[in-house]
Formats: sequence, structure tokens, C-alpha cells
Amino acid sequence: MQNSEKVAPLPHQTRKQRHKIMPKVILEETEIVRNLASLKGTMKGKRLVIILLTLFSHLAVLGQFKNQRVSQDKEGQRPAVEPAVVISPSNTQNMVIGAGPNRAIFSKDGGATWLETELKSPFGVIGDPVLTADHKGNFYYFHLSDPVGKGRSTDMWLDRIVSQRSEDGGMFWNDGTFTGLLHPKDNDKPWAAAHPKKDFLAVTWTQFDQYGSQDKACQSNILFSKSTNRSDKWSEPVRINKVSGDCMDDDFTAMGAVPYIDAQGRTFVTWSQGGLIYLDRSFDGGETWLRSDISVTRQLGGWTMTVPGLGRCNGLPVLSGDHSGSPFTGSLYVVYGDQRLGEDSDIWFIKSPNRGDNWSEAVRVGTKTTGHQFMPWIAVDQTTGHIYILYYSRYGLQGNQTDVYLAWSVDGGSKFQEIKISETPFIPEEMVFFGDYLNISAHKGIIVPVWTRMDNGKTSIYSTVIKESELPK
Repeated sequence: MQNSEKVAPLPHQTRKQRHKIMPKVILEETEIVRNLASLKGTMKGKRLVIILLTLFSHLAVLGQFKNQRVSQDKEGQRPAVEPAVVISPSNTQNMVIGAGPNRAIFSKDGGATWLETELKSPFGVIGDPVLTADHKGNFYYFHLSDPVGKGRSTDMWLDRIVSQRSEDGGMFWNDGTFTGLLHPKDNDKPWAAAHPKKDFLAVTWTQFDQYGSQDKACQSNILFSKSTNRSDKWSEPVRINKVSGDCMDDDFTAMGAVPYIDAQGRTFVTWSQGGLIYLDRSFDGGETWLRSDISVTRQLGGWTMTVPGLGRCNGLPVLSGDHSGSPFTGSLYVVYGDQRLGEDSDIWFIKSPNRGDNWSEAVRVGTKTTGHQFMPWIAVDQTTGHIYILYYSRYGLQGNQTDVYLAWSVDGGSKFQEIKISETPFIPEEMVFFGDYLNISAHKGIIVPVWTRMDNGKTSIYSTVIKESELPK
């Protein structure tokens, strides 16, 4: 859900101010190189040069990746927020980014260049973008609805979940189809998944009796719908959670449903509610589900969190799994955030080796954990089984300055490395809507993270394309 009230922007950083926050290692490297002149020609100097060049080469690998601004605020439009991204499984040169409220940004040259188009649909396009791609390379863009274009002023706002398809790599999109229409209920926070081998799509979301109602009788539930014909038609939604939540869009609301489909078509869904993370699953294409939801882990303090500079923040769980054929095939992975250790937010990772029956103890992601770490997302490269987790971090920064970090594991989540991938930090403003998530996709050794940043009170969407070989070993 979005709201975009705005206050006076912060002053923009000057070039001089930005220089002050450049990594110290770059400045130190420059000074050392200058001092090498006096050692030239000596054996000791030559050895030192070789050692230092080797060191600098290693530091270059550890250095920042080139960030690309792929979309930004536009005059008269709602902020660019909540990016989603997917790499085509049939062509890694083709990737698509979605951003609220109605932006589709695509690349056909591996992220070297990006083109932006605007989604339109008779059902309205108002945010919460979700992207997935099927095994043939068709892209699907899910979003919220507003068919009469009047927002909250009518009860048709959020009346369904919409799916639009692109068959040309992200340039053109059909008008879309929908699921979840059950007037006057409200539909929010969708996510979707595609079968890796078959024409089978799944979408899950929260349906409210009335969004934001404080009435104790008002319920929120997790719904599931599927399509077996490339989103031309959707099944009648089914409720999969056994215990309803409230409608307040807070800790006791059933929220954050994320599906994952393995190579056998088994479908898993996680969400958060009342300080617990739940999992449900279906082994017959969504026809039947567990009699009782599996309680995966406690989420101390609930899924809503307080992070300075953000009007709202969440630690909603994100589910993925491994069907790559690696030694960890069959594992399920969940990443989420909470504030169990005090005011600072942390990122946590858990895994199941047996399709959700049992779960590991939660492990905190990363070693740079001072300052807030928040809003994680996870992707698994299904050609290698490697795990990638993207999140915001305030490690080593002052005030509300925020960076973006990538953590990764090549051993099924037993241990993680992490690296900062944002070139410079940014400062969010509490009264400007920042969005509820970032996103990441990985395939065939290509990793594409996308995130929101805010400068001078305006949001923009950034990305970078990382090759697995470029990450430190």
C-alpha cells in the first residue's frame, strides 16, 4: 500500500559533501601510490609495488559496483518506489524492473541500458508491483487495482489483484486479467511465482474485509489463486490461512504472503501474523492445503518495526527454495527482520531441509550488524543453488544515512559473506513514502538487485548488475 504525502525536502548533497563520504581506502590508495616514486628501481621497491598492486586489485573486487538510476520521481506523478525485478530464465540479457505506481523498465542488453514504459489497464494500476517470468521467458506484472481512478474515495479501490503479461521482453503489456474480486473486500500486498518447467503461475495476497478498519470483527486472510494458461484466466481464490488476522495493517494482520514453486510443482507460502511466521503448502497444484498451518518461527515484536526516517517499516518474511540440483536441493529458505535485540533492526535467516517440517534456529545475516538492517529480500540462483539476500543497512553511518548491502551463501546458508553495493548513502524522510520492499533476482551467475533511494526529498529506483565471479571468494 502506498501513501505519498510530502514535506519540505532536505538540502541536496554538494559535490564536496559527497567527496567526504568516499571510502577511505580509495584516498589511502592514492597517497600510497604517490609515495612509491621514491622506491622505484630498488628491489625492495619492486617487491612492494607487486604486493601493493595485488592488494589494490583485491580491494577493487571488494569495492563498490556501478549503480544505475533506472527510474526517478516525475512531476505530477506518485513517487517511484517498491521495485521488483526478474531475469528471464530463457535469456539472461533480458530483465524487467517494475516500480510503483505503474512503471515497467526493461533491458535487453544485460542491464547496460534500460527503457521505461507506463503500464495501463482498464482495472487501474496503482502500485505494489510484482514481477515473475515463466520458463518460456514471458513476463508477468502483478499490481493493485483502481478501476475508476478515484483512489480511496470509492469502495472499488483495491477491489482485485491484476496481472498483465508481456511477450516481447517488457516493452508491451496486455490489458491484464484479475483475481480476488469479491466486493466490497479490499486486496493488498500480492506476490507471485512461476513453475520452473510448466505453465503454472501462483499469486498470493492479503484480503481485508475492510482495509484499515479497527472493528474487531473485521478479518484479514491469505488468499491463493493460480493460472495454467499464462494468466489468461485465474482460478477462484481459496483462503489458505487457518486463523484470521485483524484489518489494521499491523502486527496482528495476516500479511506478507510469498509463494515458492519447486520443480515438482509443490507450492509453499509463508506470511507473518501476531508475532509468528507461518507456512502452508500444497502438493497438488493448490487444490488442497495443510489442515493446520506450520508455525515456522517466532518474530519477536511482530512484523511492523520502527526505523528512524521511515514513516513505516516492516520485517515481513520472504520465502525461496532450492530446486537447482545442488547438494541443497529441496531446502526452503526464509529471511525476515525484527528488533529482538533492542532498538536496532536485524536480518534473520532460517532454513528447512524437509519441505517445511523442521526449521533451523534463526541466524543473523552479516557481520556488520551495528545500526539498523532492514527490509530484506532473498533470491536463489536455480542454476547453482547460491543464495543472495539484499537489504538496507546503516552500519558505520551517521544519523539516518542508509546504504544497501548484499549477503550471499554458496553452501546452503551455513555461512554468509556480505558487501556494500550502494555507491553512496542516502537519507530518507519520514513524511515521504519510501515503500515497503526492495527486490533481487539471480540466474546463471547474474545477480540483479533493485532498491529505492531518496535524495533531496525525492525517490528514485537504482540497480546494479553483478556477476557471481565479481564477488569476493
